[in-house]
Parts: sequence; structure tokens; C-alpha cells
Amino acid sequence: MIQVTYRFPASVDAAKQAQVIAIGQTVGTWGTSFSHREQQLRSHLAEVVEVVAQPDGSSLARIAFPAANTEGDIGSLLTMIFGKYSLSGPARVVDVKLPNDYGTRPKFGSQGLCQRTQIFDRPLVMAIFKPALGLTAADHAALLREVALAGLDLIKDDEILGNLPGCPTLERVRACRAVIDEVKHTNGREILYAVNVTGRADKLNGFARQLVQEGANALLFNVLSYGYSSLEALAADPELNVPIFAHPALSGALGGPSDGSGDYGIDYSVTLGTLMRHAGADAVLYPAHYGSLPFSAATEFRIRDILRSEAGRPALMPVPSAGVNANVVPRILQDYGNDVVLNAGSAIFDHPQGPAEGVRAMFEAMHRAGYG
Repeated sequence: MIQVTYRFPASVDAAKQAQVIAIGQTVGTWGTSFSHREQQLRSHLAEVVEVVAQPDGSSLARIAFPAANTEGDIGSLLTMIFGKYSLSGPARVVDVKLPNDYGTRPKFGSQGLCQRTQIFDRPLVMAIFKPALGLTAADHAALLREVALAGLDLIKDDEILGNLPGCPTLERVRACRAVIDEVKHTNGREILYAVNVTGRADKLNGFARQLVQEGANALLFNVLSYGYSSLEALAADPELNVPIFAHPALSGALGGPSDGSGDYGIDYSVTLGTLMRHAGADAVLYPAHYGSLPFSAATEFRIRDILRSEAGRPALMPVPSAGVNANVVPRILQDYGNDVVLNAGSAIFDHPQGPAEGVRAMFEAMHRAGYG
């Protein structure tokens, strides 16, 4: 069974609306002409498990859906649990519990990412190419060389940078791969570069395969913009044997207030936690409450805990992001410990003494906190 918890505001009859969902989002109603098949039809109905009033006047309704009503993917799941009903008025999906084998498994997860980087005893340090736009492939390569030689573990494109004429993605991969190979020859470490995979759905996997064939050793993907099904297709592709970093762009359009208090939409712990976990991501970026976006600590930590869960599936690597710098590193490590990616953009590339010093500042903050 698939269990989904909805929150209804005080103005809504939660028990009534839960029944509307249980029937309307599954088999619907039927007339006497189908009475001879009633048992079969009832097997597709969802069941309202409980409706619990909350201190603030809202109510939580937990509904159990037959997993057989879906195709085992995220697209049919979302259509079933919230598709048409999302247009019906105030209701928020705050929790989804899926069978362990539901969806698409990651190829790497947190442990596999550590194996790829051969770093097991400290957090990983990642940079984001800045400026986000306006650089050439050669510019990216030069920046990568500077931060890689300073000790960086990972780097990624900004999510805004697509396959643009002034800096085609394939050219970025080729230029940066040359630097990756150079650094590996120098110090024996392979830096991972998560290149942003973009494009129309019918071309996405083919383009991703081309990037990997040309030397891409990690992918960045804007999951909400392109769809969970596209992430599942990338994760399931046997020719794409590289980690996938899932970006949260557009998740605010579904999630509403950063503390999850809204009466509409889907909670961030579902969109950036549960669904990423079952759609094949290896590492997931999401806002850190220490940073530049107004995200709550409670929301952030719910996502963290869901990604790290090892109940029947590999744990994913949490990547708290947005406004991360050396000053907040001790707080991140206190809240996350060893299994986390320290992801910084402007803090590294806009450092007063240059990007290399920006990387060293991140490592120094980590060392002062007792890691590495």
C-alpha cells in the first residue's frame, strides 16, 4: 500500500474530503450495471485510515492507496494522490510512504559517491561555477583548474546554465575533462564535474549519453523543471553510469512557504525528499536554513532525514545549499556530521583573495570543526 497524509485547514471538513479523495482519486463511483464486479472495483478503492484534529484547528487525514493503481513510477503516483484533487481547494500533501521497491533505485547514493571520490573520512566540498552565465568553455576550464588544484572535490554548473551558443555544454565537458585528467595525473584524485543536462524529453537521454561518452563524470538535473519521469529515465539508463545531482529549481511553486505551513501544494519533504529518493537521484540539493533563502530548519532536517534513510534503499547524499560559506560550515557539520556535501558558489568564486583561497577557507573551517 501507498500511504499519503493530507493536511486540511480548519475551514474544511477533513473527514468528508478524505473520503472524496479515497473514491475520486481511485476507482470513482459505479452504477448497478457494474454490481456483478463490485469486489474487483472495491479492490482499487483507497481507504481513509485516520483523520486527526491538530491543535491549530487543522486536520491530518491519512489515506492508504493500492500500489496496483499506479505504474510503479512517480508520474502515475502524483496523478493518483493529488492530480485532479489539487484543483479542488485547500489541501496539502505533507507525507508519502512508499514501498521500498517503488520507483527507480539510484546507481550510487551516498556511499557510492564516497567511493567515486575515494573520500570517506570527511564531508565533500563542492563549488558552483560563478558567474552563472557569460563564461566560455575555456573560462570554465581555467576556473576549474584553479579550484581543483586547491583541493576541491566536486564542482557543478549553475542550474541556469543550459546548452547555450556562447558556451555549449559539450564544449564545457571537453574543456573541463582535460583539466580533470590533468589534475588526476598530478595528484591522483578525480574531481567530479556535475554538468547540467538540459533539452527536450525526446533528446534528453541521448544528449546525456553523449556527454558521458565525452568525459562527463557526473550530471546535474533540474528535476522539477523537466519532470520526475525524466530523472527516472536518466537514472535507469545503463549507459549513464555517473552520479546524478538533483537540483530543487521550481520546487517552491509546488511547496509554497518554506516552513511548509501553506494550505496548498506538496511539502518539500515529499518533493525534495521522498520523491527524489524513489526517482533515482544520488545526491539532492535543497536550501539550507543557514543561508540566503528563507528556509526553515525543521523543513531542511525532514528532507535530510528522508534522504539518509536506509530502509530498503541506498541512502542519498544531502547537499544543503544557497548562501553556504565558511562561516556556516561549523553549524552544518554539527547538524549533518560527516555525510554531507558543503556546496558553495559565491563564497568560493567571489572570495577576496581568489577562488583557490575560497576553497581553502572551506577546508580550514571544516578542519577547525574537527573533520578532515
